[in-house]
Amino acid sequence: MISETRQTTPHALDVAIGHRIRERRRRQGLSQQALAEAVGVTFQQIQKYERGANRVSFSRLSQIAHALDCGIAVLAEGLDTPHEGSVNTLNQLLNVDGALDLLSAYQAIASRDLRRALLLHARTLAHGVGHPAEPTG
Repeated sequence: MISETRQTTPHALDVAIGHRIRERRRRQGLSQQALAEAVGVTFQQIQKYERGANRVSFSRLSQIAHALDCGIAVLAEGLDTPHEGSVNTLNQLLNVDGALDLLSAYQAIASRDLRRALLLHARTLAHGVGHPAEPTG
């Protein structure tokens, strides 16, 4: 007999695609309401998609990608890898308040040297002053 199991927490891939949708929406300067109107759902539904609380169907993902002026592949790139542990780790990191904003700001820095300096500074703050970690990137 096949047992039915209910998942009480969102699947890591649903959360990951939600993060991608939110990040792309923010980069495009769209509010949740504007995206919802473009897709034909409520802004609460967009909130649920972005949190991973509700799964995004393929047809809805296509509508969202169109509204965000990108392809589905942009939103789903790399999520088909079998390394779910790394997806979970990434989701935990992205769930920290301000993490997406910090990542967006970091990406906007054109100078590699300035990015490295910011990374060194952030690592110094994370590990305590006087114990800087060497930048790897």
